[in-house]
Amino acid sequence: MSFRKYGFAGIRTAVAVAALTAIGITIGAGAIGKAQAADPREELFQKFTAATKGKKVAWVPVWLGVLESEWTRVMKANFDNYGIELTMRDPNFKSDVQLQAVSTLINEKPDILIVQNPTTTLLARELKRAMQSGIKVIQVNMSSNTTTDAYVGADVPHMGRVLAQETLNVCGGGKGSGKVAILQGEATAAYSLDMTKAATEVLGTDPTIKIVSSQPTNWDANKGAEIMTNVLQQNPDLCAVISVWGPQTAGAAQVIKNAGKQGEIKVFVASDGQPADCDLQEQGLYTKILSYTANLQGEAIVNATLALLQDDRPAGSTQYAFYTTNYWVSGPQDRQYCFTVPKE
Repeated sequence: MSFRKYGFAGIRTAVAVAALTAIGITIGAGAIGKAQAADPREELFQKFTAATKGKKVAWVPVWLGVLESEWTRVMKANFDNYGIELTMRDPNFKSDVQLQAVSTLINEKPDILIVQNPTTTLLARELKRAMQSGIKVIQVNMSSNTTTDAYVGADVPHMGRVLAQETLNVCGGGKGSGKVAILQGEATAAYSLDMTKAATEVLGTDPTIKIVSSQPTNWDANKGAEIMTNVLQQNPDLCAVISVWGPQTAGAAQVIKNAGKQGEIKVFVASDGQPADCDLQEQGLYTKILSYTANLQGEAIVNATLALLQDDRPAGSTQYAFYTTNYWVSGPQDRQYCFTVPKE
C-alpha cells in the first residue's frame, strides 16, 4: 500500500478500520466462547452429574424375594450407569434384623435411604430420625406411619376398589351366592390394611354381598391354603376370592382346584406382575390379576432417587408420590404386564 497515495487522513482512517475489525473479531470470538460455555444442554447435564455422581443410596427391603430382587436389579443397573453407589441389606423377613439394619445405615449417612416397611410402625421412628439427620427417605409399596420425602408404589386403596368392583360384576346383584372371601397379607402392613379396607367398603355397597372371611395369611401360601380349606368347608357355594398379593394366593387356588371348583369360584388377585402369578392365571387358577408391574416400579424408584438428589431442599421438605399404573392380566395377550426374571 502506498501511504502517499492516501495521505495522512487516509492512513488514519485505514488504521482505525483495521483496529475496529480486530476488536470486532475479538468480541465475536469472545461471544462465541461465551455462547459455547453457556450451552443450556451442557449446563443441565453438568448440574445433573454434580448432583448424582458419587452419591450413596442405601436400600433395605423386607426380604430379597422375586419382587424385591426385580426392584434391586433395576436400581443397580441404573445407579451403576449414573455413578451412584448402592448398598443393600436383606433382613430375610426378620423384623428385628431390618430395624437394626436401618439404624446402622442411618449412622453411616447415605444420601438416600430406601425402605420397604413390613408394618406401619416398625421403622417409623427411624425414618423420622433419618430425615432429621439430613438423609432423604423413599418408602416403597408399603408405607409406615411416618410420611417421608417420597413414596413409590401402587395406589393401594385404588387397587382394592378395582378388585372389589370386578368381584361385584360377577357376584353382586343376586348373581350366585354373593359370598366373598378376602385373603389379607400381614395384618399390620399398610399395603394389606389399605387394600382390604378399600375393597370391603366397595363390597359393602351391595347388600347381596356377604364377606364370609377376611383373614391375614402373613404372605404365606400355606396359610392361604389353610384358610381356604376352612372357608370352603363352611361355604361350599363361595362365589369369589379377593387376594392382596399373588404368591400368598397359590395355596388357596390349589385348594379351590382340588375341590373341583376351579373356574366356578372366581379368584381376583393383586400382583406385582411376577412370572409365577401370570403362569397361574394362564393355567386358570387365578381368574384375573391386577398387575402393578414391579420392573416399572423399579424405574420409578430410580426416578424418585434422581429427583431427590437434584432437589436442593433439605430432607423432610418434600412429599413426592410416584404411583404405579395398574393393568389387568386375563390371558397370554396381557403377558407384557408381567416382568421376566433375567437369567444369571
